[in-house]
Amino acid sequence: MSTQHQNHPFYLGNRPLAPNRDLIVRDKFSGDIVGYVATANPAHIEQAIAAAVQAQPAMAALTADHRAEILHFCVAQFQLRKNQFADILCQEAGKPIQAAQGEVTRLIETFRIAAEETTRINGEYLPLDDSPRTRGYRGITKRVPIGPCALITPFNFPLNLAAHKIAPAIAAGNTFVLKPASLTPLGALMIGEVLAQTDLPLGAFSILPCSRDGAHLFSEDPRFNLLSFTGSADVGWALKSKAGRKAVVLELGGNAACIVDADADLDDAVARIIVGAFYQAGQSCISVQRIYVHHSRYAAFKSQLINAATAVHCGDPKLESTLIGPVISAQEADRIQQWIDQALQMGANLLCGNQRQGNVINATLLENVPPEAKLACEEVFGPVAILYPFEQFADVIHEINRSRYGLQAGVFTNNLSHTLAAWDGLTVGGVIINDVPSWRADAMPYGGVKDSGLGREGIRDAILHMTEKRLLVINTAGLS
Repeated sequence: MSTQHQNHPFYLGNRPLAPNRDLIVRDKFSGDIVGYVATANPAHIEQAIAAAVQAQPAMAALTADHRAEILHFCVAQFQLRKNQFADILCQEAGKPIQAAQGEVTRLIETFRIAAEETTRINGEYLPLDDSPRTRGYRGITKRVPIGPCALITPFNFPLNLAAHKIAPAIAAGNTFVLKPASLTPLGALMIGEVLAQTDLPLGAFSILPCSRDGAHLFSEDPRFNLLSFTGSADVGWALKSKAGRKAVVLELGGNAACIVDADADLDDAVARIIVGAFYQAGQSCISVQRIYVHHSRYAAFKSQLINAATAVHCGDPKLESTLIGPVISAQEADRIQQWIDQALQMGANLLCGNQRQGNVINATLLENVPPEAKLACEEVFGPVAILYPFEQFADVIHEINRSRYGLQAGVFTNNLSHTLAAWDGLTVGGVIINDVPSWRADAMPYGGVKDSGLGREGIRDAILHMTEKRLLVINTAGLS
């Protein structure tokens, strides 16, 4: 892997611009400097918004096949540079190299799916002759671009979460301005390098790492017609409160629960939960955090899970064997340890883990964690999971629903009645049967309820949010 100190411009109105090199990006494991990034000030953001507004008519006029060609071009370029993307991701995010390679694969898939969906943005025929008054009238709807979009992405999936906003925006015919996370801006800027090679209308896109000085413009500027934000619940809802009349899509935090039922295959459940809880150091909003195990299987499951967690390889993310690399910063590592200490002080039992080297925290399991402890009721965003036994399936659904979050849940069961009870009863955006809540396909509707968000991502659903329905009514009696 190259660790050269490269200078990285931002992209304003499709063009690279490097007025400074103010943002230092470091390797999250070694601390070495990976590169220097130009940051945008409020004047740059203002220029980007104005450019997006000016370019919107030309962007909306692009035919569906033209937009699909642009996205397919991106797919081909990402394929050619997939190793470079993975290396950068491993460095700037501290993501283990196998997980980084997997995210690059998903980046490619997300753009491919968007290219295919571009030509399937359908309308609807409406027979309006449902009364004597409306005889002879027919209606047709079509989806039209919503207009300039403000996009904000987090540090944990710098490529694919950016892709889930950029690709559908292009597919729908919208201009956009993207703010990537300051801790991990390089992946998004690499996407910008590729977009700059396309024939998107001048001004159609900007990718601007920036400080908080101008960040409020992404949510507050009325020239944006949509804000799509992925990040913490507190920040997301605060942005929505200031967003004015624009449409808002929020993909926020979680406290994902997983049920291991009495008839579950324990070997399979343990293998999947280990990955779901600890991949990329638990820094996923659908990371397995709470595990509820039927009391008849609790002891056996706990023993197997402890053995598997103890064997998880932690450390250098550049090694193929590493599952847990560093968390994103020393500040976050400190917070995670404080939450573990709080739970222990409140009477929880440590089953394994709670060891730290630098910003690497090894796989940590606890039980008897009080429900009011932060590990139980908040989003830990780290390599920590907690276990609880349960007796009645209805009771565990009620317990899971006590959380203020509701993104996804996993249920290991072969019982159809329990499958339907979970689907009907869990107040979450998605229920995953016989896999972990961390499972996601990029084409599926994805999002949460309660404090976990508003609206849905997944390419088709994102396109629906990024377009508006326009109605045509025809009085056929007046036609010649």
